[in-house]
Amino acid sequence: MVSDVSFPRVNGVSTSIETFRRSLAELGHESVLIAPDYCASAAEGDPSVIRIAARPVPRDPEDRLMSARRIRALAPVLAAGGFDVLHVHTPFVAHYAGVALARRLGLPVVETYHTFFEEYLHHYVPLLPRAATRWLARRLSVSQCRDVAALIVPSAQMLATLRGYGVTTRAEVLPTGIDPDRFCGGDGSRFRQTHGIAPDRPLLVHISRVAHEKNIDFVLEALALVRRDVPDVLLAIAGEGPALAHVRRRAAHLGLAAHVLFVGYLARDGALLDCYRAGDAFVFASRTETQGLVLLEALALGVPVVSTAVMGTADVLRGAAGAIIAPDDLAGFAAAIARVLKDPALRARLAAAAPGDAAGWTARAMAERLLTLYRSVTAANLAASYSGGEAHEELVEHAD
Repeated sequence: MVSDVSFPRVNGVSTSIETFRRSLAELGHESVLIAPDYCASAAEGDPSVIRIAARPVPRDPEDRLMSARRIRALAPVLAAGGFDVLHVHTPFVAHYAGVALARRLGLPVVETYHTFFEEYLHHYVPLLPRAATRWLARRLSVSQCRDVAALIVPSAQMLATLRGYGVTTRAEVLPTGIDPDRFCGGDGSRFRQTHGIAPDRPLLVHISRVAHEKNIDFVLEALALVRRDVPDVLLAIAGEGPALAHVRRRAAHLGLAAHVLFVGYLARDGALLDCYRAGDAFVFASRTETQGLVLLEALALGVPVVSTAVMGTADVLRGAAGAIIAPDDLAGFAAAIARVLKDPALRARLAAAAPGDAAGWTARAMAERLLTLYRSVTAANLAASYSGGEAHEELVEHAD
């Protein structure tokens, strides 16, 4: 696998990679991850992760830009590894260097389209008009998708979008699953005590990278409306990112300084679980998610979800009994939140149903489907290589 991001950089791509790699290992299959070196002194020493020298990315202090030359130079070492497929996870250096590396190794390439770049890129290239960044994202997507044997797309909505661009590459809708053994427990009371939140204070939780495309401004504006019905409501935001300063300013501008708590990144095996469990509801309104893993995590932990259903979140929430699908407008979204906060019986019903909604999204089941795809593209690659060899022999015989 090759990716421009991985843990300790926290986002959905990193989570997806770790989840699939762990599940593949449990099924008896080895993988190697090629990813940026975020800090040489903090290298985790995992022999299955190859860290590539990388430099900071302008305007995005969390990310790193890998050396493509050093990735390509891995070919002689990897050739002895007996690999069957190369899986690219991101469309930057990882895509181009990964495709080049696969060609040197004679391997088929599978790529996951994790991010809805059409609704993302303009936040990070502000000097270009939004129409221009949308055109650029579409052209780049079509070009890169042509380079690979198969695509993995986390939701049916994202696949429909790619088909609308003109992408014809073979594609499978394959979301990232969750490990039910890892998303259990959690102590909401401990989180409240740690942060000085009264046990009976209405608490909303939002967990995501704090980035413009997560639509956190919308959540804050809805919170201002919720306060009319629930005056002491508090929103806890867990995460960090390039929009953190902006979100803080926006909260203050809306008069919400005493109603928004920023807790930063939390350990996934401890404090993060506590944060989820502390919430009376998990709120989410991103319009760019290709899946929305945080919704599954909240549901698995028995936390009622109030969310819009746009792009990938529509797949997760379809038929979910532990969630309220809210309108994608401020008044409707705020009304849905207030309804859940003011109705203990409704909250209890949603919480009881939520784990059942997440049960069909297990990491093991998704990894088994990924293996089926790997085997298919590997078989096709071998068949193509065999056919090419036969054709070459026929040409030589004819020339003789």
